[in-house]
Amino acid sequence: MSKQLSVAVIGASGYVGGELTRLLLGHPNFEIKFATSESFAGKLISKVHPNLRGATDLKFSKISEVKKVDIVFACLPHGSLATKISEIEKLGDIIIDSSADFRFRDSADFAKWYEGSPAADASKWVYGLPEIHREEIKKSKRIAVPGCTATAAILALLPLVDVVEKSKIIFDLKVASSGSGNKPNLGSHHPERAGVLRSYKLSGHRHTGEVIQELGLPDVPGYSITSTPEVRGIVCHAHAFLNSDLTDKEIWKLFREKYSAEPFVRIVKEAAGIHALPEAKILSGTNFCDVGWELDGNSNRIVAVSALDNLGKGAAGASVQCANLVCGFEEKAGLEFLGLHPA
Repeated sequence: MSKQLSVAVIGASGYVGGELTRLLLGHPNFEIKFATSESFAGKLISKVHPNLRGATDLKFSKISEVKKVDIVFACLPHGSLATKISEIEKLGDIIIDSSADFRFRDSADFAKWYEGSPAADASKWVYGLPEIHREEIKKSKRIAVPGCTATAAILALLPLVDVVEKSKIIFDLKVASSGSGNKPNLGSHHPERAGVLRSYKLSGHRHTGEVIQELGLPDVPGYSITSTPEVRGIVCHAHAFLNSDLTDKEIWKLFREKYSAEPFVRIVKEAAGIHALPEAKILSGTNFCDVGWELDGNSNRIVAVSALDNLGKGAAGASVQCANLVCGFEEKAGLEFLGLHPA
């Protein structure tokens, strides 16, 4: 029988918490003991997440009702965990957080991008992107999972960051509606949201700081977000200028060197066909990030492309991937769903 570790999901009623609960229910090594929601305490999880009907009879608990477990997955709003960390640390030896509270190595960076949120000591925390920090994650018990658009942007440009002009990068991201969470507002109201491509955040997006930190960029890059009518998914186009002449074959080599051993990054660049480059729709529910690129034959410009599910590789799936690494389990455990086509 495989080893079982007990788990608590703090903030399980949101979209990330619900997706994480779904993944953990199908995981061979984790058993959910507690799933918290202060507003839905005492109600069946399936009342909030109807896709989980028949999968569990677990009810939401209050945080005060949680007993000690092996792993705590925190899915609280930004700024919340930092104020509760001493309480949460008593609940589990390993804490994996999907909020921004512990993502920045420099607290000044957190204050810059999350103005008004309480700064937290992130000195014991590792940025939870295995494609960069796998060995550190394995040795840590405090993991800060990246922001969803940050993951897409970083993985799009990571193989190219040393061969482009770092001060002239523009990230253009299209983000589905679930990326804004489950709190209703006028912008999420159906008559205002349906069928709309809306310029949401053309500069100053919070995830920009993570991209600067992880790619080692000297300046604030262009970083623009457009909201799309889809429910799940992110597509990132990273526009950059090569600092030397490189052929497509040489670019292939850079991507293969970076990602050939990565279990959840796939290079998608085909000569023809409607699926020749990454697209988010076929990644819904998966932990994959597909990456590709196109060289502009009229200039020294390259457009790197990535696509992922913002609730999968962008949040809940990444949390499980990090937990697998911390606990010494197979990295792909519980994350092998390949997606659907057509969908």
